[in-house]
Amino acid sequence: MAATIRDVAQAAQVSQSTVSRALSTPELVNPETRARVVSVARRLGYEPNRAARGLITGRTGNLGLIVPDIANPFFSAVVKGVQGAARAADYSVFIADTDEESESEIGLLRALSKQVDGIILCSPRAPDDELEAVGPGTPVALMNRRVGDRPSVTVDNADGMRQAVEHLAALGHRRIAYVAGPRTSWSNSERERGLHRSIADTGTDLAHLGYFPPQFDGGVAAADLVIASGATAVIAYNDVVALGLMSRLSARGVAVPEGMSVVGCDDIGMSSMTHPALTTVAVPKHEAGRATVGLLLSVLAEGGAASALHRELPTQLIVRATTGVARASDRPADGHS
Repeated sequence: MAATIRDVAQAAQVSQSTVSRALSTPELVNPETRARVVSVARRLGYEPNRAARGLITGRTGNLGLIVPDIANPFFSAVVKGVQGAARAADYSVFIADTDEESESEIGLLRALSKQVDGIILCSPRAPDDELEAVGPGTPVALMNRRVGDRPSVTVDNADGMRQAVEHLAALGHRRIAYVAGPRTSWSNSERERGLHRSIADTGTDLAHLGYFPPQFDGGVAAADLVIASGATAVIAYNDVVALGLMSRLSARGVAVPEGMSVVGCDDIGMSSMTHPALTTVAVPKHEAGRATVGLLLSVLAEGGAASALHRELPTQLIVRATTGVARASDRPADGHS
């Protein structure tokens, strides 16, 4: 038979109300007493009733997570990071998928707000004014997006593009294509910003192509334009798009990297499993998910006082086999870009 709150109270030699407070509002209980109650509860395998605890604390014990496309391996990795951090804090996670439809985000946010204590919006596509207009009733933290003073976790996409462009320039590539993702993607705009700055710094040329769906088919659709652009290297909005590019390049008889160097973004699991293995700008997906949960919990604990919190995580170029030296005929005569 499962242990009850009465069993924990008797074993810890405290009242049932003290057990309830120790597990739901620990800041109200003496640290020594709280530690004893928690130890006994763990030993007996006691699981508090969430519904009953919610009546006491006004909290559901749930967090919401809204992502653009759960089928994208990038967001799957983020989900694992979010769930791991939430579980460690004794929260459950409700997940919603917008299927890349920005108009669905605000509706889902409002629907979830009735069932959770706080919501994480991952890579939201809705305009800034719509996100800023979201009411204060349910705390919201953003991942892969900055809007006003809302708490957010981002990655340094611009520096990731610097690393990629400098790598390709060092290999002798003078014209680089970029297959852009959705117009509504904040990450895409940040990557474009970094690209334009890095292209100017290295003296290379940029062929901006897009905007394409952030999926395998988007890369397939962009490949012919990449070939026609005269570029000898291409940076894709994400790894899934890069894999689509490689598929179509192969069908066209363009060898990678001999005929075209390819760089992706995100470093999803399958990037190292392809042949050739994909060079990519790695994004700390799990860490970003965990960090966003930490930010959201800080807001919950401080009653909104932590709303201006922001954290930016670094990116790192992972060089694998899809980038190589540019063809001799395409390299500068002096060996510099």
